[in-house]
Order: sequence, then C-alpha cells, then structure tokens
Amino acid sequence: MNNEQVLTQVIGVDLGGSAIKLGRFDALGNCHQSLTVPTPQPATPEAVFSVLLEGLSQITENVKSVGGIGIGLPGPVDASGRISQIAINLKNWQNVPLANWVEAKTNLSVVMANDANCAGLGEAWLGAGRRFKDLILLTLGTGVGGAIILNGELFVGRNGTAGELGLITLNFDGPICNSGNRGSLEQYASIQAIRRETGLEPAELAAKAKSGDTNAIEYWQQYGQRLGAGLASLIYILTPEAIILGGGISAGAEFFLPSTIAEIERRVLASSRQDLQVLIAELGNQAGAIGAAKLALDTFVLKQ
Repeated sequence: MNNEQVLTQVIGVDLGGSAIKLGRFDALGNCHQSLTVPTPQPATPEAVFSVLLEGLSQITENVKSVGGIGIGLPGPVDASGRISQIAINLKNWQNVPLANWVEAKTNLSVVMANDANCAGLGEAWLGAGRRFKDLILLTLGTGVGGAIILNGELFVGRNGTAGELGLITLNFDGPICNSGNRGSLEQYASIQAIRRETGLEPAELAAKAKSGDTNAIEYWQQYGQRLGAGLASLIYILTPEAIILGGGISAGAEFFLPSTIAEIERRVLASSRQDLQVLIAELGNQAGAIGAAKLALDTFVLKQ
C-alpha cells in the first residue's frame, strides 16, 4: 500500500429504513468523520436520493482526495454493483440505478452491495473477523442476513445474489418465508420467529432468562440448537475459519451460544470444523457503513 492510497479517503454509506449512516475512512480503517441522518418517510427513491446527497455533501466538504463511495442497501443489488433491485422497508424501490444517480451529482465513483454483505466486509476488515481469511457472517435481526468472505474477498456469486444464508431450508414443511421458501433458517432464528413463538421481544426474553425463568432459558437453548443445525449445513459447504454472529439477537448470545456450539459439534465432523471459531460481531450498527467503505476502497483504490 503506497502513501497515496493511505491518504485517499472513501465514503461508506449504510442506507436503512430508519436511518442513513455515513462515514469517511482512510485505507488504514481510521474514521475521519461520521454522520447519521433520518431516512425520509415515505422512503421513495427520489426522497432518499435527495437526503443522501445532502449527507454526502457534508461529509466530503473540504476533503482533498475521495477515492469513491460504497453504499449498502437492505436488499439485492445487481452483479455490477450499480442497481438496487429491491430495497426492503424503502417505498417503490425496484431496479433503482442509484449508483448512476450519485455519480452524476458528485463526480465520484460509486459501488453498491447488500447491507449484510457490507456488514460482513466491515467485520472482516476491522471487527471480529479481522484475523481470518475465510468466514461467514449472520445478522440475526428482523430477518437473517448473511455474508460470505472467501480468501479475504466477498463472495456474491455470478449474478450478485449469493450469500442469502438465512434462506437455507431448516424444516422442509415449516412456516412460509417471504422468499417463497418454507421452514428457512430465518423462520427459526429471526426476531420475527421469537415474537411468533413467545410473544416477547428478544430483550424481554433475555431479561427473563437472566432472572432465572426456566421457560425462557429452555427457549434460548432450543433457539441455539436450531441455529447450530442451520450453521452445520453452512460449515459443511464452506468450512470457514470463523462464524460471526451479529444483529440485535446476538446481544443475548450468552443464553444461546453454548447450545449453538454444542449442536455444531454434534452434527459436524471434526475434520470439517477444525479450528472453527464462533464469535460475536464487534462493530454493532456501524458495521454496514464500515463495510461499504471497504467495498469502495477495494473497488476504486487498492486495485488501481
């Protein structure tokens, strides 16, 4: 990495349904400025674009060298990283050429990716996955997102949509998933699953377990077993060095992680899980913006 690359800064954007997070980073991972602005409601493409431009204007003001912009979005992006195909929780988002729009107004190169992929890149760069070359990330939240990092590179498949780890089948005849699948891992490991099965929020269920409530403790153990069963399939396919668990549910890991690890050990041959580590994500809700910055860095700066 030469001095020019180190001095060049990139912008990472995490575009969510309630907030847009922006950060300006150098090639060593130092954050020079961050900004969070509310996502306009309704979050139409035009309204979001206007607010995003204002945020970008603030965070790039008086900066000499910006090498590019990375944007993470809650939904699939085409293989070229140019078009937001669908964005969950954003209104009327279908095949939105957001990269082209931003480039035309800022004269900066733009690349986009799914927000879970960005979170995986962030954790691999500056978070819990920084010691590993091969890892997977699962975001345990309203849904279950995923990211695959192989040999230090984000893997998205031939058309940009690989890595939907939460949509693998856990029970062939289970609850219907928004994806059209039945019994996907997401239907057993998401916040929606916990609400459906207990009537509680994850934080409430964790508080009950902490107070010694046996039903809550047993539920978390069952949750861990289901998660471990889903992870077993992914381990056999990808044999990662590490599995990183992020998202809101990961805050209750003390109640489910032991049974998750036990289930992995029960289901997966030792040869396929050799030296495997199951870790909790470290970057919290900043992982997406950090990973989007890394995406821009890899695309526009370090590969020059």
